[in-house]
Amino acid sequence: MYRGKRIALVIPAYNEEKLIRPTLEGVQGVIDKVYVVDDGSTDNMAIVVKEYMEIDNRVELVQHGVNKGVGQGVITGYKKSSSENYDITVVVGGDNQMPLEQVQDFLDPLIDGEADYAKGNRFLIEKSIFEDMPRIRLVGNSIISLLTKVASGYYKIFDMVDGYTAITKRAIDLVNWDKAWKGYGYPMDFLVRLNAYGLRVKDIPRRTIYLEGERQSQIKGVSYALKVSPMLIKGFFWRLVKKYIFRDFHPVVFFYFLGLTLFSVGMLMGLLLIYYRLTGIIVSGPKSILCALLIIMGFQSILFAMLFDMHQEK
Repeated sequence: MYRGKRIALVIPAYNEEKLIRPTLEGVQGVIDKVYVVDDGSTDNMAIVVKEYMEIDNRVELVQHGVNKGVGQGVITGYKKSSSENYDITVVVGGDNQMPLEQVQDFLDPLIDGEADYAKGNRFLIEKSIFEDMPRIRLVGNSIISLLTKVASGYYKIFDMVDGYTAITKRAIDLVNWDKAWKGYGYPMDFLVRLNAYGLRVKDIPRRTIYLEGERQSQIKGVSYALKVSPMLIKGFFWRLVKKYIFRDFHPVVFFYFLGLTLFSVGMLMGLLLIYYRLTGIIVSGPKSILCALLIIMGFQSILFAMLFDMHQEK
């Protein structure tokens, strides 16, 4: 127990036979319960966890019969923790690359009522990460963060892919997790859903653990960003409808849809005019002006919508 709150730790893991025990050994005393969610591992990880359960009675093994994705592993842990009435649920990976000694930094903002969800941000504490991280991964992380800012409406946070998080029981119970993203990329989808329900998110500076010879990230640069982009685009429109139409009305939704429509029509018209020009068809001045106006008005409407969206975050 920490500051009068019951704390659970969820560790989604898949084939972490080598690193799951060091992860469990780093669990702090403030943690009351540890759920290791075995997502259909094919190695001996479950045996290692069961052996450790004899040493630490806080640990419980929850097993998926088949691999369902790391996102589903987190959701399984969320539901288990909430059903057993833990006030705050922390999530870390089973690869021993998240500093569990910093767990109180994630708990304090939630207990103090500053946020409903706390997430790690490696860029706030380690300035050298910009130099150490491969350029392609840095570009991919930046693209994902930019897309997630717009999709989720949380413009003041960064390092969206970080999986070191903490969430209140109220937030778990409020969100419909059955519709959430189940695979890699789940942190971004979770942020979209949290914003749709008006929940507050805070970045927590946290250090990075690098283990020699171990995989450091599932992000493979720009290709990863392209893979999760359709999910973020779908989540963006879902959030607008959920938050600004069904849960509460705000004109930001009209600015977004008007802006996207005008901008798209303007761009299509521009491409058509370029085609006409290349094929020798005369393009009149009024058509060119109309095309430019559509693009400018659409772009301005999108910027106004983003501004309103940012204001709502405050």
